[in-house]
Amino acid sequence: MVLVVWFGLLAMASSFDCPGPIGKTVEDCEIAFDLMKGRDGKDATSSDEKKITTKDKIKIGLPKEFFGEGIDSEVEALVKQAAKLFEENGFLIEEISLPHTQFAIATYYILVPSEISSNMARYDGIRFGRERAIFEDEVKRRIMLGTYTLSAGYFDEYYLKALKVRTLIQDDYLKAFKDVDLILGPVSPTPPFKIGEMISDPLKMYLADILTVGANLAGIPGLAFPCGFTKDGLPVGLQLLGPHFSEDLLFTVGKKFQELTEFHKIKPEIPK
Repeated sequence: MVLVVWFGLLAMASSFDCPGPIGKTVEDCEIAFDLMKGRDGKDATSSDEKKITTKDKIKIGLPKEFFGEGIDSEVEALVKQAAKLFEENGFLIEEISLPHTQFAIATYYILVPSEISSNMARYDGIRFGRERAIFEDEVKRRIMLGTYTLSAGYFDEYYLKALKVRTLIQDDYLKAFKDVDLILGPVSPTPPFKIGEMISDPLKMYLADILTVGANLAGIPGLAFPCGFTKDGLPVGLQLLGPHFSEDLLFTVGKKFQELTEFHKIKPEIPK
């Protein structure tokens, strides 16, 4: 069940799709979210459930897998500074483990293209819209990947195995939330790259998602906001992840961070 209604969306990957607002501040996102959430008679998956946290101190977990090999040193330093700031202001910080994180990116990029391939099959130029020939390269690439993984000779080897790994990743998060209220980590393992810089290397672009796809696979809510800038003036993002229906807690903690910092008010420099 989801808090945000799916009705009106163009389906991409049905078990992953979830609209989320983008705003200049956490408050802006909360306002938009409040308009989008709730039960809708046209969407059987929608819900108006809330998870209320009344603890005196909120415990935040730092997954050790989010700070391992491949994480840029500046990104790691800035995110850990943010964690320290939380700790100095009454939050409890604890190291945790999400042991199947290393398999998240591969699992995601098997399941999502598979669902895209299935959903995009309807666009044949006869029943819906125009022919698939007009799709951009990335859409075509995902359709082809998904068609391959769903084919008779590879379904068990790729798609079915990815579903099993997805369950393991979901279990990692469910176990973690028995000990902590929220999970904190970087949004991306590296600072932002230039627009179009990775367009000829889709694999590198896929790898940039390694720290965020776990939440998608687990089906949990998340909130991302800036937590500092590199020496070159590039923004670094922090993500907070919570258990199902914990959006109110995420907004509360996100607003607290923005009360303590000014990062959300600073415009990043545009690389030359």
